Amino acid sequence: MINELKENYGYLFEESLLMEINSVGTFKEIPEGFQLIDIGDYIKSMPLLVSGAVKILREDDKGDELLLYFIERGDTCAMTLSCCMGQKKSEIRAIAETPTKLIMIPIEKMSEWMGKYKSWQNFILQSYHDRMTELLEAIDTIAFLKMDERLFKHLKDKAMVNHNEVIHVTHQQIAFDLHTSRVVISRLLKTLENDGKIELHRNSIKILDL
Repeated sequence: MINELKENYGYLFEESLLMEINSVGTFKEIPEGFQLIDIGDYIKSMPLLVSGAVKILREDDKGDELLLYFIERGDTCAMTLSCCMGQKKSEIRAIAETPTKLIMIPIEKMSEWMGKYKSWQNFILQSYHDRMTELLEAIDTIAFLKMDERLFKHLKDKAMVNHNEVIHVTHQQIAFDLHTSRVVISRLLKTLENDGKIELHRNSIKILDL
């Protein structure tokens, strides 16, 4: 685990902190689609991503989901941090977008390292800032973009976190992420294809205009 830590976090954390993370952290490999955190869970550890991507979702009263943002290599989740520090139930669902490797940090180390390591404090504050920026972007997308623009942005975001211009996803899965119907998504995807922005294939989409 220490090699993964140094490769992904060596530029952020001093050697002594890397050694502590290696000592108390738990290394996990999770498959695509694995649910890491569910709404209502008490969070006992915080994830540091080594590779892959995790999508963070909210749920309304009817059980419909809305994608908030993705976290990738070198990231952690501000919503998780907030629940850890306040010992509150999770308000988000975290699902692996791709096969993912991560290190789980016990929550009792969170406040201890905030006072002990300046690099950890900076990392946590920067993580809050980054996730807040992404949340504001998600709000702007919902408030100001038309559905076809939201859809194309979503496809490009998925392509970037997957590091592949071809994404394997069904129309229904996209509809769940964007909190709309499959019929609407199918119609808009066809429009995007006619506009030369994507190519539609069976259970996959190629992004032509990245």
